[in-house]
Amino acid sequence: MKKILLGFALALGLSGAALAAGAGFPLDKAPARTNDMAALQNGAKLFVNYCLNCHSAAFMRYNRLRDIGLNDKQIAENLTFATDKIGDTMKSAIDPRDAKAWFGANPPDLTVIARSRASHAGTGADYIYTLLRTYYRDDTKPTGWNNLVFPNIGMPNPLWELQGERSPVFEKVASHGQEVELHRGWEPAKPGLMNAAEFDQNVGDLVAYLQWMGEPAQNTRVRIGVWVLLFLGMFTVVAWRLNAAFWKDIK
Repeated sequence: MKKILLGFALALGLSGAALAAGAGFPLDKAPARTNDMAALQNGAKLFVNYCLNCHSAAFMRYNRLRDIGLNDKQIAENLTFATDKIGDTMKSAIDPRDAKAWFGANPPDLTVIARSRASHAGTGADYIYTLLRTYYRDDTKPTGWNNLVFPNIGMPNPLWELQGERSPVFEKVASHGQEVELHRGWEPAKPGLMNAAEFDQNVGDLVAYLQWMGEPAQNTRVRIGVWVLLFLGMFTVVAWRLNAAFWKDIK
């Protein structure tokens, strides 16, 4: 019993420390591009090239990419690296046993990751957008990487070739009688294939694709919802006037 209580207390302490380390970092607002076909196509390309190596999207089929303006030939020639059939789901090429040995656990499926990460701090898209842009080199970690949004993250930076390497700049300030470190910027260490603006643009496209993949029908749902509300509004006016006409002679 003592061991169980000790383990429970230790788990609470570790989770509290992790929460305190990452809770104060503000999330950046992700750009809204789920209606931008070019952005979604670029995001799909980035997802297949940089995410699908380890993560899967087992509830999404390649042929659903027709909805973002791609034809079967484009899908087959440019995006289906792990299969020959565009009707297959987006499964990862990594062996689950290797993934567990390298990262300590199997990388999660990303089909609905943008929906599952929403919180009081921001949307799931905001979380992923900020996460992918706040990696930094940390030689004390097994992967050589750390993250401001998710301290002690087990996943290395998947986009490091594009972003390059950099180190965070912190400033120690007094807060409520304690000394805390606040993030004040970045110090470049090694350039990547893209400059900062290009990288942010591409991360925005990738996040837009993850948003779309979590609910491909979301834009249609919103569009139909607007027409339904307009119809209900007009019907309400008509019903109100009919009701007044039916009861006008009754006192």
